[in-house]
Amino acid sequence: MRPMLVHFLLLSLPTLISADFIIAESEDHGKRITRGLKYKGREKIEVYSLKIDSKITSRFAHNVITSRVVNRATQSREALFEIELPKTAFITNFTMTIDGVKYSGDVKEKEAARQQYNAAVSRGQTAGLVKASGRKMETFKVSVNVAPAKKVTFEVTYEELLKRKLGKYEMILRVKPMQLVSHFQIDVHIFEPEGIAFLNVHGTFLTDDLEQALVKNRTGTKAHISFKPTLEQQRKCPDCSETLLDGDFVIRYDVNRDLSSGGIQIVNGYFVHHFAPANLPKVPKNVIFVIDRSFSMRGLKFKQTKLAILRILGDMNVKDHFTIISFDSTVEKWRDSLVQATPENLLQAKRYIIYLQLGAETNINDALLLAVSLLDTGHKQKQLPERSASMIILLTDGDPNVGEKDPAKIQTNVKNAIRARYNLYCLGFGFDVDYSFLEKMALDNGGVARLIYDDSDAALQLQGFYNEVANPLLLDVELQYQENAISELTEVNFRQYYDGSEIVVAGKISNNSLDVFMVEIRARTANTDLSLEGKVNVSEAENILQYQQYIFGDFTERLWAYLTIKQLLKQRISATGGEMKKLTDRALALSLKYSFVTPLTSMVVTKPEEEKMDVIVLADKPIAKPQTELSGRHSPRLQGFAPSGSSRTLQISSTSQGLSNAQELNPRFSFILSAATRKIISVDGDPHFIIQLPRQSDAICFNIGGKPGSIVNLVLDPHTGIKVNGQLIGDKKTENNQKLNTYFGKFGLENKKTNMKITVTTEIIIIYYSEEKIILPWSTTATLTYESFSVCVMQEKNLTVTMGNGATFVIVLHRVWKNHPLHRDFLGFYTLDSHRLSNRTHGLLGQFYHDLDYKIYNIHPGSDPEKTDATMVVKGRNLIVTRGWQKDYRLDPKRGTNISCWFVHNNGKGFIDGTYTDYVVASLFDST
Repeated sequence: MRPMLVHFLLLSLPTLISADFIIAESEDHGKRITRGLKYKGREKIEVYSLKIDSKITSRFAHNVITSRVVNRATQSREALFEIELPKTAFITNFTMTIDGVKYSGDVKEKEAARQQYNAAVSRGQTAGLVKASGRKMETFKVSVNVAPAKKVTFEVTYEELLKRKLGKYEMILRVKPMQLVSHFQIDVHIFEPEGIAFLNVHGTFLTDDLEQALVKNRTGTKAHISFKPTLEQQRKCPDCSETLLDGDFVIRYDVNRDLSSGGIQIVNGYFVHHFAPANLPKVPKNVIFVIDRSFSMRGLKFKQTKLAILRILGDMNVKDHFTIISFDSTVEKWRDSLVQATPENLLQAKRYIIYLQLGAETNINDALLLAVSLLDTGHKQKQLPERSASMIILLTDGDPNVGEKDPAKIQTNVKNAIRARYNLYCLGFGFDVDYSFLEKMALDNGGVARLIYDDSDAALQLQGFYNEVANPLLLDVELQYQENAISELTEVNFRQYYDGSEIVVAGKISNNSLDVFMVEIRARTANTDLSLEGKVNVSEAENILQYQQYIFGDFTERLWAYLTIKQLLKQRISATGGEMKKLTDRALALSLKYSFVTPLTSMVVTKPEEEKMDVIVLADKPIAKPQTELSGRHSPRLQGFAPSGSSRTLQISSTSQGLSNAQELNPRFSFILSAATRKIISVDGDPHFIIQLPRQSDAICFNIGGKPGSIVNLVLDPHTGIKVNGQLIGDKKTENNQKLNTYFGKFGLENKKTNMKITVTTEIIIIYYSEEKIILPWSTTATLTYESFSVCVMQEKNLTVTMGNGATFVIVLHRVWKNHPLHRDFLGFYTLDSHRLSNRTHGLLGQFYHDLDYKIYNIHPGSDPEKTDATMVVKGRNLIVTRGWQKDYRLDPKRGTNISCWFVHNNGKGFIDGTYTDYVVASLFDST
């Protein structure tokens, strides 16, 4: 039998459903190739090793599948190598090792590869057609003749960017060896610099016995998953040769997040930036459901559509607005305008859906234009929230056949009506829908198109899509990088950011001498404009990744190329003429440079003809297919921004700098009053209270001996509603029976008149304003500016709270060595400006915001020869005071600045009103 010539081709067919592969067979191979390893006769080709090796770095997966087979027969047999890959992946390499000689793939422009393929076919080889499997998978398939006792090794490499959906990343490995395998192994290594928040591993085929072969380890930023079942564990039954390995091996995980500018990785001049901020309020949405009720929707499709809409209505937020438009040859609106998603309105809408009846033909144009008109009216008449996300969701199964029938004209009409203000999502039912028409129309208007399979789970598919867009958190997101230092950026403008998703930007660092990488992000939240700033030391960022064993090559550069090609192919859908050619040429050039099998390229594997065994494998990538499975599977110049008519501006910066240890703690907690151009009153350390007095160019200080857990009122102004309380914490333990040192570990700041509260701990800062809650970590630099107050966080240093004009407080963070045997992290509190507060202000600190009359006389040597004592006359009392030093940590939280002051003994007795225990309150926001 003449050795076969193999051709592998993934066709770009217009059906939008199938990703097809051509396998060229020898003429004497008449049987159709099917899934798995096939053979003739009683002896079969044996797969003695099958290994899947996956390395995931910053969501970018590099997968290598290696299959080793041997022919145990006494005559040549056909070996079939078949795997299923996610449609979002690009094949980057394929090799066959035949009789010890390796033949590697070469990526070529599609037409050049096709000519080579056609030439091979003309020499007598025939082609068989095999369609791809699954909603999100496509099949890679190749067969080759194997001589008796000979071995062949197949190896395919593919890469994909894992997309975050509904709060997780997911990678699916399809496992289907079709026989028992002596050495079967799956190895997955994950490295995420931000830290892995959770990791779940699941196999649809796993039994209790197979579970024993699964090993999962996770430590901080790394995870390792190993699945290595023995032959006995693979068997369906003790005496049979059938395998249990038939299904999906699913890995799901997420990374740690906070409200920051995101994570930035830099390797060899390329960067990738992941942005998915947490702890943001939801943006209200305005949704118009445009439902096709033409006769072609009859049966299961219409039933499933109704079921999905009923479920979606049940999940809507009361702040949302919505309405329903149904259409056949005519267009009908449920309400004349969008209405709020109140329980009563939702109930009426559900009744409308339940009794909705089928009609005749399909008038898509008029239905969509009516939806746009309703949104226009709602915004113009201010019936809809100013800060909200408006979207139209079209559900249809047919082609327009009444009214305007020309798809191109409908696309133009809708685009001209929307004018980039609203998002259009097009969901098409069934295999015969004109998906290209829907896809272009959606992409033209900031949305996406999805194909809904006409199955029993269609309602779940619809609901799954809606869940992805149900919770917008940011609007009009724009990311800006250094104009003269960064080039070749991927997409940096996004109309919305949805909860559970992620924005990914990659680019090239064109300035080789760049020391600090900076990014500034602008967006709109539910209540205000948002500005985030991130800074990363380039050399430190590269060092983080340099020695990680999980890194595969220059992953940031390959991720940039992958993302750029994906976006170029997407842009081609809406482009025409010269613009389309420009996009195509660039995508092709990148595909060839980085050896990606894309819709524009093919991979060819050849064996020289003179060796009398031609092997030509031609692998094509199909034109981009619709995302059809809705369960979430698979995988300018920097400048400041001011709020524009908004109530709050948030500015956040993250750096890769480490933390420095705090100065050795003073064993007492002091209050200091000192004199400068303005009165600065503070409490820091083991509590040292310092009152700096500007008129006298002096300072007074005292300590208190509070107990851990006690909460003390520091400032209380019943006129302005401003209040500050602090909670004491103690050392971990004492030594040599010494007194337990106490410090402030938590502060509560409140302004009742503006409905604002701030809780500050050594870990986080929580801001409550109106119905909004924002959590800021100390690892972030942030500025929030509201109408009535502002908050500014300096990373791992201090927090400044300004309550209007004339009330400014600073909280200083003190970090100690994490494993210090005695001390804990603690906080200090400073008043920089208090002139806004009324003369009724009191509290352990607040009582000193007013003018303080005192006199120092009888200065003389004290019991300590290095210190001076004196008599202080204050509040009609004579107090013995001692000259000493305390620390002001506002500008230098590590070393502090020495402040000379008169120290009042006995917990400030005679200097403060009453005793310090009079200021103890029940909770962090209590007044008494």
